[in-house]
Amino acid sequence: MASTAFSLSLPTFPSSSSTVKAKPSIFSHHHLFIAKNVPSSSLFSSSTRITKQIRTAFKIKCSSASFSNTLPSALLFDCDGVLVDTEKDGHRVSFNDTFNEKELGVTWDVDLYGELLKIGGGKERMTAYFNKTGWPDKAPKSEEERKAFIASLHKRKTELFMALIENRLLPLRPGVAKLIDQALGEGVKVAVCSTSNEKAKKSRYLLEMWFLVKNRIQPSIH
Repeated sequence: MASTAFSLSLPTFPSSSSTVKAKPSIFSHHHLFIAKNVPSSSLFSSSTRITKQIRTAFKIKCSSASFSNTLPSALLFDCDGVLVDTEKDGHRVSFNDTFNEKELGVTWDVDLYGELLKIGGGKERMTAYFNKTGWPDKAPKSEEERKAFIASLHKRKTELFMALIENRLLPLRPGVAKLIDQALGEGVKVAVCSTSNEKAKKSRYLLEMWFLVKNRIQPSIH
């Protein structure tokens, strides 16, 4: 069974002595959330793979001396799969809660959901799953009614997912809070970027769990 992995693309920042002319259009319609502060009580392990990738890319070490010698201009993060494992800890849980509410007798474990993620879209994912394993007894029989049934399940799943976020029940990935705390402590700017209103709204909710956030629409790259 193929494992589910999230890729992390890290930018290369120029030194302060160099001059780089970038095209502002690159950031058109993007949302930029700038983290201003991190609670000092945040304690997370810094030994996870994703944190090691970030530290390796920027040559950030645990000691403050070596950290300050290789400071980047900023750290730019995506949200899903980087700061928070929203698929495993958010969407999957919300799907299962929806199935439980509707008494469908369906549970998606981590391995199964990893396979289902190969199918794009939550409604398409449920449809493909039920077509393969059999539709629940409570599901309608006609194709049109099943489409409406799937749409109602997906709507409820989204409501439960947003409730997880608003109630601060989604954990940061291990090591993320410590890394950001260290970066902000050294004066490095930290931001989360999003390319759509829906993702921006979700990102803002997630960030407000831990950070004081300032939202910038179509931010300047300078």
